[in-house]
Amino acid sequence: MTEQINIEEIKQKLINKLEPSGWTTKLRGFIKSSDFDKIIQTLYDQRQQGKRFTPPLKTVFTAFEKCTVKDLRVVLIGQDPYPYINVADGMAFSCSNTGKAQTSLRFIFDAIDNTVHDGVHNIVHDPNLSRWAEQGVLLLNSALTCEIDKVGSHYGIWKDFISYLIDMLNFTDSGLIFILLGKQAQELESLIGPNHYILKASHPASAAHNGTNMWDCNDVFNETNRIIEKSNGSEFKINW
Repeated sequence: MTEQINIEEIKQKLINKLEPSGWTTKLRGFIKSSDFDKIIQTLYDQRQQGKRFTPPLKTVFTAFEKCTVKDLRVVLIGQDPYPYINVADGMAFSCSNTGKAQTSLRFIFDAIDNTVHDGVHNIVHDPNLSRWAEQGVLLLNSALTCEIDKVGSHYGIWKDFISYLIDMLNFTDSGLIFILLGKQAQELESLIGPNHYILKASHPASAAHNGTNMWDCNDVFNETNRIIEKSNGSEFKINW
């Protein structure tokens, strides 16, 4: 028999943690739902079965804690959290736990240097991406957790949550820039309303296998800032 956990207590703690960033208003409905109960119970059951997942539940919503609702301008969606122990930190591509950029983030930094910084590669890039989140970039993955060493293992667990989030942003916001990196993220395109912008590129991890060892970012970082500058002014551009 599966040991029971206090799901209501977990949910209330999460709601309290999201209060300062303003996300409680948008996410409370899902967090309070039986669908979210199932997510928590499924993750707990997997842990009881010896299936370790990452990041820990307490940091799964870090992206929402770091990016406030009032500052939200960009929703960047990748694939999975890093599927290794003590690497993923709750923000897509961020590596604050290790202090060292993982392969995907190195390709991202290289692409930014080539496209945004005119080929200058001596810029110091902090692998903790809180600085992007604090500028209004919501750093998400298609699944917010992943079983260790099993990429794609938790897409089904988080599918309803991601759909709910996009629906909520369709109803409450306009002019957000969605950056969809990779096939899994791009499958969400049909859910995004016409009141938003959509930019797409391959997943940066693909650069390790394309023969060039370079990621074609499709100029999404510059394009994001061009949209922001046109809509809000140059002072609101993201400092990548």
